[in-house]
Amino acid sequence: MRLEAAARMDLFRKLWKARKLIVVVFIPLSLLPLPLIHPTSEACCAYVLMVTAVYWVSEAVPLGAAALVPAFLYPLFGVLKSSEVAAEYCKDTTLLLMGVICLAASIEKWNLHKRIALRMVMIAGAKPGMLVLGFMCCTVFLSMWLSNTSTTAMVMPIAEAVLQQLICTGLADSHNDSETAEATEDEAAVSDKEENLDKNQLELLYRNNSNDCTKQELSTLSEVQPVEPNGLGLGPISHHTNGHLPQVAIEIPNVKRVKARRDSQYPTKRDHMICKCLSLSITYAATIGGLITITGTSTNLIFAEQFNTRYPDAKVINFGTWFIFSFPIAIIMLVLTWLWLHFLFLGCNFRETCSLSKKRKTRREMMSERRIHEEYTKLGPISYPEVVTGVFFILMTLLWFTREPGFVPGWTSLFEKKGYRTDATVSVLLGFLLFLIPARRPFSSSSTSSYRKTDDDDPLAPMITWKDFQRLMPWEIVILVGGGYALAAGCKVSGLSVWIGRQLEPMSGLPPWAVTLLACLLVSAVTEFASNPATLTVFLPILSALSETLQINPLHTLIPSTMCVSFGVMLPVGNPPNAIVFSYGHVQISDMVKAGFGVNLIGVAVVMLAITTWGVPLFNLTEFPAWAVARNVTGIL
Repeated sequence: MRLEAAARMDLFRKLWKARKLIVVVFIPLSLLPLPLIHPTSEACCAYVLMVTAVYWVSEAVPLGAAALVPAFLYPLFGVLKSSEVAAEYCKDTTLLLMGVICLAASIEKWNLHKRIALRMVMIAGAKPGMLVLGFMCCTVFLSMWLSNTSTTAMVMPIAEAVLQQLICTGLADSHNDSETAEATEDEAAVSDKEENLDKNQLELLYRNNSNDCTKQELSTLSEVQPVEPNGLGLGPISHHTNGHLPQVAIEIPNVKRVKARRDSQYPTKRDHMICKCLSLSITYAATIGGLITITGTSTNLIFAEQFNTRYPDAKVINFGTWFIFSFPIAIIMLVLTWLWLHFLFLGCNFRETCSLSKKRKTRREMMSERRIHEEYTKLGPISYPEVVTGVFFILMTLLWFTREPGFVPGWTSLFEKKGYRTDATVSVLLGFLLFLIPARRPFSSSSTSSYRKTDDDDPLAPMITWKDFQRLMPWEIVILVGGGYALAAGCKVSGLSVWIGRQLEPMSGLPPWAVTLLACLLVSAVTEFASNPATLTVFLPILSALSETLQINPLHTLIPSTMCVSFGVMLPVGNPPNAIVFSYGHVQISDMVKAGFGVNLIGVAVVMLAITTWGVPLFNLTEFPAWAVARNVTGIL
């Protein structure tokens, strides 16, 4: 029996190791009867859609590789020609992303992101509540222009250095507190014994000698326990003793008097709570910042391109309109998320944790501020490449805003032919110029201090090189987005989207806000276990067909769903920023689930508030638009 049980367990282990290969082979074969029994375009397209969706959700193969499935299955089943499928893999948003990555490469190369982050934290101060808010604000700002993953990877080392300074200073304070407590007890004992000197002089002499010994030994313990912050760990404490104080060859008469915690690398539970709060606040702030701009996260790009492809006559989604709608959402979410994390980990004493008064600062807070100032000083004075990068950053933003603001004519009205210039035009132009502009100040004979990031002495070397661009360019996301466009095109041509819409007609009795709420809750639940881009790519065609069938403005369901798909914040596998923060070891999965559940509810509530208030006049959501009517009629025909 034991041998049989062992053999079964061994078989189960082998099957578990080969689970991805089993999914890759079993899913296409099990679904193959669908196109064989019903050899219609709708059935063939549904087969390709289901296989790709399962590959994405299970991550049995890399996301980019799974996105290539429509490229060979659509031509094989006769849904789309190979040339038509290939055209879907490179769209306008691909060029937009490439231009933004050029700017992001320049920001990272010249440390402009670090200067911005440190300056904002210096303004906020070192009080725990204000420190968390300061890091959240700078993370939100950076995540507006850089990817959520890159932003988290940039900010977390800075936050970790501050946290390690807090921990190390706390350990030193614990030793000092123990010595102070020892001295206080000694003084009290001596004064009490002086009153009874005649009763027991011998006992008094003995205890005084013992107390002197204790003080000396505790002083020795403090001297042999060096605490040197390194920005990554606790030096000898974390690497050699796992957070415990080192064992030294001395005797302490009364070990109960030592106040330092010996069961954790954190001096106190409150310090651990601060570490949890700050770590989680960064991943949540990166998610919030990614909502603000079209280029903030890949899911926004997927929505914009699929929407513009499905509804080419709808000239309503651009950088300006998206920013006007999403910026208030981000501000409200930022404040509520900060309050929620503060309540969860730091309590409700905002006066103590958020006071800007210098008189209320503790030694650890002053040390943390000093560490931040030291990191900022290491950057030196602002360099010429940083100035150029900042100018390009501002220029790109202004050109995006003023292209077609809506309430006044934009700069595109200066051209005779309309509709030729998009946000990608601006992005690629400025990104291209970064490959040409020299990184050294022209006509300058000064030293190469502002040119510290390069290896050669070429005075005409550009701001960024192709290697800098290639290092940041997320080609997997580009292919993944292209696979989503290919799926959407197949659903449109085959008529599958119309068929799905007809199956959803029983929901026509629901009000628009209820349909939107159900869609938001559904995508926010699925995205906890599947990648955000894959989840949105699967749901967008379905929700578009649902909106057309129910005669609801498609934006009423698509925009909230696009935002809610980013709220996969409850598990480390929800998105890469979660995994980065989890890897630092300050938080456990239970902490992420508890805090992430509240953030998820906050996000859904704020998005629903936005789409039912200021989103209504901004996108004219009260009526079924003409561009959706035309699309619906064309699909039916």
